[in-house]
Amino acid sequence: MRRTFQRLGAVPRGVWALGLVSMFMDVSSEMVHALLPVFLVSSLGASVALVGLIEGVAEATASITKVFSGWLSDRLGKRKLLAVIGYGLGAVTKPVFPLAVTPFEVLAARFVDRIGKGVRGAPRDALVADLTSPGTRGAAYGLRQSLDTIGAFSGPLLAIALMAVFAGDIRAVFAWAVVPGAIAVLLLVLGVEEPSSTAMGRQAAAPIRWAEVRAIGRGYWAVVAVGVVFTLARFSEAFLILRGSDAGLSLALTPLVLVVMNVAYALVSAPAGSLSDHLDRRVLLGAGLIALILADLLLAFVPTVVGVLAAAAVWGVHMGLTQGLLPAWIADTAPVRLRGTAFGLFNLAAGAALLVASTLAGVLWTTFGAAVTFLAGAAFALAALAGSILLPTDERGRAEGRSQIAAAENPATQPQPDEQSGD
Repeated sequence: MRRTFQRLGAVPRGVWALGLVSMFMDVSSEMVHALLPVFLVSSLGASVALVGLIEGVAEATASITKVFSGWLSDRLGKRKLLAVIGYGLGAVTKPVFPLAVTPFEVLAARFVDRIGKGVRGAPRDALVADLTSPGTRGAAYGLRQSLDTIGAFSGPLLAIALMAVFAGDIRAVFAWAVVPGAIAVLLLVLGVEEPSSTAMGRQAAAPIRWAEVRAIGRGYWAVVAVGVVFTLARFSEAFLILRGSDAGLSLALTPLVLVVMNVAYALVSAPAGSLSDHLDRRVLLGAGLIALILADLLLAFVPTVVGVLAAAAVWGVHMGLTQGLLPAWIADTAPVRLRGTAFGLFNLAAGAALLVASTLAGVLWTTFGAAVTFLAGAAFALAALAGSILLPTDERGRAEGRSQIAAAENPATQPQPDEQSGD
């Protein structure tokens, strides 16, 4: 534990500031998301299948935007600018939710909000990598994710408190979500300084060719492949909220599902990130997949309030073990000048899988019931666990990343484009 705190103390101030930005934006977002699925079903008349489609389309939108924002951040070398635009879009959508009268207005707001997430995600993750050394990178990602998650459980807690203050008026709770979103944007503008690197700027300005993308390395693509299968099991947390409502939680208390999940997430993610710099990351990934399988089984077979809250806690453990892990793994296996693109492509692939997962989950829930939905998730998680044995060891993946970085910094050692593509 003492070593963990020492490693967190070595994380740069800019990473701490980025973590606080994520925290305030998550307070804002989770005040809405903790009540949105039940609001859609009970107040706006949406089916669970439509909820799944809305969530899936939103996340797919974020993913498509992420690949372009990652490429653009590499080309311009202006990661902070894109992050400010992304967080700004997230903030300006918040007033739409209290005014919505149909599910399609919610879909529009979620669409724009997820564009903002897509714009900021890849540059932000690449900015964390730019600010840190390889020895502290896992701790940095874990820290940022922990602060993000503190906001993620503070948001639902604040939603519960405001539901009591406003006598169950969900729209009033949504209206107050505007405040922390504005704070997040101001903190990003004033508190984060992008590192200047002339050499990196020249590299980032180079055009991105598909031949270069393919040259990122086998280790990177192995992480992407396992991440896609994993994400098929990771449908939207909206389904956990709906399961809690079905189990007997009142409207005002349904945010407890996210509170429990995110408390567990916050407690696990930073230590797991630090351990990922020393242990074989496949061990942590396997543990996270096993936790996800257990959570799905609890949700399928123990449909009580206690069972759902226990499953939410285990779900949070799996997120903490894996969410900060995969970005650090991507950073280790991608060349510096293509790092933003690598994050963007990874998020694109995972988000496309999430579109399928959330849409399929909604259809399964509507057609066969909630239990079948979570059993399908467990099956995908088991498939990802089997596939994880194909991942390279950390030493192999990091060595591959170092060789790609060296090649990127010495273009004379690389094959010319006509030699790579045959054109």
